[in-house]
Amino acid sequence: MASGDMLGVGISGLLAFQRALATTGHNIANVNTAGYSRQRVELVTQTPQFAGNGYIGTGVRADSIKRLYDDFLTLQVRTSTSSYNRLDRYHNMASQVDGLLADSQTGLAPALQGFFNAVQGVANDPASIPARQALLGESGTLVDRFHALDRRLTELNSRINADLKSAVTEVNNLATSIASLNQEIARAQGSGQTPNDLLDQRDNLIGQLAERVSVTTVAQSDGSVNVFAGNGQTLVAGFQSMALSVTPNVYDPTRSDIGYTIGSTTVNVTSQITGGTLGGALDFRSQVLDTARAALGRVAAGLAKTFNDQHLLGMDLNGAMGGSFFTAPTPAVAPASTNSGGSVSVAVTSASGLQASDYRLRYDGSNAYTLTRLSDGTTTAIATGGASPYTTSAIDGFTLTITAGAATGDTFLVKSVTGSAGGIGLAVSDPNKIAAAAPIRTAATLANAGTGAISAGSVNTPPPPNANLQQTVTIVFNTPPTTFNVSGTGTGNPTNVAYTSGGDISYNGWTLQIAGSPAAGDTFTLQSNSGGTSDNRNALLLGGLQSQQTLAGGTATFGGAYSQLVSDVGAKTHAAGINRDAQSTLRDQAVAARSAVAGVNLDEEAANMVRFQQAYQAAAQVITVSNMLFETLLGAVRR
Repeated sequence: MASGDMLGVGISGLLAFQRALATTGHNIANVNTAGYSRQRVELVTQTPQFAGNGYIGTGVRADSIKRLYDDFLTLQVRTSTSSYNRLDRYHNMASQVDGLLADSQTGLAPALQGFFNAVQGVANDPASIPARQALLGESGTLVDRFHALDRRLTELNSRINADLKSAVTEVNNLATSIASLNQEIARAQGSGQTPNDLLDQRDNLIGQLAERVSVTTVAQSDGSVNVFAGNGQTLVAGFQSMALSVTPNVYDPTRSDIGYTIGSTTVNVTSQITGGTLGGALDFRSQVLDTARAALGRVAAGLAKTFNDQHLLGMDLNGAMGGSFFTAPTPAVAPASTNSGGSVSVAVTSASGLQASDYRLRYDGSNAYTLTRLSDGTTTAIATGGASPYTTSAIDGFTLTITAGAATGDTFLVKSVTGSAGGIGLAVSDPNKIAAAAPIRTAATLANAGTGAISAGSVNTPPPPNANLQQTVTIVFNTPPTTFNVSGTGTGNPTNVAYTSGGDISYNGWTLQIAGSPAAGDTFTLQSNSGGTSDNRNALLLGGLQSQQTLAGGTATFGGAYSQLVSDVGAKTHAAGINRDAQSTLRDQAVAARSAVAGVNLDEEAANMVRFQQAYQAAAQVITVSNMLFETLLGAVRR
């Protein structure tokens, strides 16, 4: 009986340590397997047998194979990985925009400076054809630079579209695989087994999913897990997976959004997707790319508007009034693809009021609209009163003309400046048509007896020029010379106008001043500046636009507004780099903490291998001794 007990004990040891050796070998074999959690055989004493005066041990058995796993540490790795990948993708893409805008060769700043240097060259020698040709050349370079920058930013938008498509495909494939593993794990656990390797595979897939989008999981009683993306979109529910999709934006088919299908309805969930490379790309698009295109467009639209307005008030070498110098970019309005009707157009009225933002116009019904500035959520109420078309007063430097036909809830995307950098052009190709001269000149009659002096006169800024701007106007002082009479087409020929030394005198869209003490009968005239080829007054005003704060509500020059853009992108890129590096450290710490619990240590496994081998050999020796005892007993019986 004793030898039988020893034999059973020995066999139990052989089986238990064979399982321990196999598990150790499994650990060693998977030392480089991503997501693998090391396993350990849990040994327990077998139920002893009662032998009259006590219990006799019956050996050992392998109760289970435990997976060394920590939910909290795994969640930390998953969360920090998702955050790191978001910041890494954001930083990588923002760095491209930062390098593009700030580069001394590809940026706008050198082209803008070269353009205004050429304007000053014309002001220095207004009759010089080479100087005018140089201005046209620099103008073309500036326009090309605007186009190149906008084109590069547009290409980044296309790259984001491709990234979204690739990431969504990967997310959907991972969700399908997780749902399949859920089914296998639930089946195994339902039969009383713990499928450690399947659990590792599922965790590894969830980790890969977290690299692309932030995820949360909820464990179910059958061993499956439900997986949610972003702000709660269900990707896996038990054994079923749901799919994200890439859909065209309702306003712009060249811009991709993320859709989530519920039944037969696809909902736009772009704003709810966070974390991972997918969230990083979306953050970059909304926080850097969109604002950069809008800010760059504001500089282009503001320059075209302001420069054209002043150029229209000048006179060219042919003696004609100036035309548009730049082809002004056309603001865009995109109706939502779900709209029922109606139309909206936009016109820029003031460079100063333009904001680096898009707008959403929504029809609320009953002739009421709401315009929302997307950069900060500022709203403006618009009531058409039933008029169609209806033109609003100026809002942020532009007006809207609304034509009836929209249904309640219809929306329009208003792009007052976005894309304007790609739409600006050069309208002048003939150097003679550069309006460097002022269109008017003044003179005092040589026979004047008083000390009155007349200024050169200036054209009033609101375009277009007055139709009678260049008509001859005569000012004659009365007796006593405290009043004067005005004669000329368009003036109304007023008489006995009170005279104030140095005061403004304005008619026909111009303003001049007469200072001093004119004598009775003194005469002053304003007339067309025909033949004024050497006049540079309008060129000086054009050149002065470089230093005028004409953008951002009168707080920024063209160069200053662009510098603000470069600084803003640079600051966001720098902050993203710092946050990414910090998150990288947190991720590495989380991975190290998880590895300390779940990772395979070859030194430890080697020691276990020796320990379990010796135990196995000892158990085998117990069997040998048991056999010897049995043989001795048989021998004694034979005698």
